[in-house]
Amino acid sequence: MFALTFCHRLGLLLVWVDIDSSVNLSLQADKRAHHNALERKRRDHIKDSFSSLRDSVPVLQGEKVSEQSVKQASRAQILDKATDYIQYMRRKNHTHQQDIDDLKKQNAMLEQQGECGLNAQGQLQVQEVRALEKAKGNTTLQANYSSSDSSWYTNPKGSTVSAFDGGSDSSSESETEEPANRKKLRVEPI
Repeated sequence: MFALTFCHRLGLLLVWVDIDSSVNLSLQADKRAHHNALERKRRDHIKDSFSSLRDSVPVLQGEKVSEQSVKQASRAQILDKATDYIQYMRRKNHTHQQDIDDLKKQNAMLEQQGECGLNAQGQLQVQEVRALEKAKGNTTLQANYSSSDSSWYTNPKGSTVSAFDGGSDSSSESETEEPANRKKLRVEPI
């Protein structure tokens, strides 16, 4: 507050200034300036957000906000078109998810059919191998017992030995010698 006092003797006008009131005025001006700056920043942020939203919606991408452009989208139009686009994308995503689920089911069915086919094919192969093993076993047995005398067999050295002979043959070679093409089998006690 200001106080005016007039002094008659000297003819001076004395002005008394209240220091507290000037500080208050300064603080109020600073607060108002700060508030205005924050409000301006908030409005700019909203404006930028609407611009980003407009640029994100394909229907509105060609429309730029400028003084030269006659066709401008209002904020309400931007929100309306953005809502429509979000709903469209949700429906599209839902359709795509259904397609993905259907493809997963088809893949699972094909894998099961493939496994069944592989199992049947594998079983056929196992049966064929067993039949071949039986046939080979029969021919081996027939070759070993083709002579009328079943008491003779061929030892690893290739000579014919009697089953009643105890494994000795008529040759002078020692039984401890192993043929060069045979490997020794190591037996370990249990």
